Amino acid sequence: MLVDTHAHLFFPNFDEDLDQVIEKAKASGVTAILIPGTDLKTSKMAIELSDKYQIVYASVGYHPHDTKDWDFSWINELRALSRHKKVVAIGEIGLDYFYDYSPKEKQIEAFKQQINLALELNLPIIVHNRDSNEDLMMIIREYKDTKLIGQFHCFAGTAEDAKELVSMGHYISFTGNITFKSRQELRDILSQINPENLLLETDSPFMTPVPFRGKRNEPAHVNYVAEKIAELHSITKEEVGKITSQNAFKLFGIGK
Repeated sequence: MLVDTHAHLFFPNFDEDLDQVIEKAKASGVTAILIPGTDLKTSKMAIELSDKYQIVYASVGYHPHDTKDWDFSWINELRALSRHKKVVAIGEIGLDYFYDYSPKEKQIEAFKQQINLALELNLPIIVHNRDSNEDLMMIIREYKDTKLIGQFHCFAGTAEDAKELVSMGHYISFTGNITFKSRQELRDILSQINPENLLLETDSPFMTPVPFRGKRNEPAHVNYVAEKIAELHSITKEEVGKITSQNAFKLFGIGK
């Protein structure tokens, strides 16, 4: 019983075999898949896929890479999309200072306005962070006394950041990169976060875990993320699946 809370199945490299990808995921124990949009077009695509596949759900939002031309009117478009019965979050939103695709001030503006939309709609957020810890944490602290709750996906902060986010009621998730030999620092952080505060994800088609690194990632591979979490916490994969599925249901209302 596993829930992949982050899989971009609208990417073109799934066009030819998405039916098989979904069936393979189901056969490997995946009971729900959440597809986060990264702009208006892909948010609509995520919703279309949620209509097509029973186990698929969607979130809507603008990724920081796509906020270069951010306009507040886009909030109205996201609000309209969020009315769909299988939209369960606002995301993927956040900050990314690694690439220079969007000015920092535009990223911050879009991030805050989408957080406010999530609060208005009583929806959780799905947060992207790359090389932006200081600003991202400062923004999240501004909402500490609100009902804001979210998933900090493909976690890229410090252990202290993770513990602070958990203390606010947020959830942390890691991708297949926790299986990479070179990412011991991520495993060190993961080992300090209780499974009760974790979610599972693949970030498909990216972050493919060992032993499939270099190939397209897909939701069935969430098993390898669960296995690594189980190993680091000295529990069974079944226990990881049960706990993280309960967490996914608490946050997004998905899964069993």
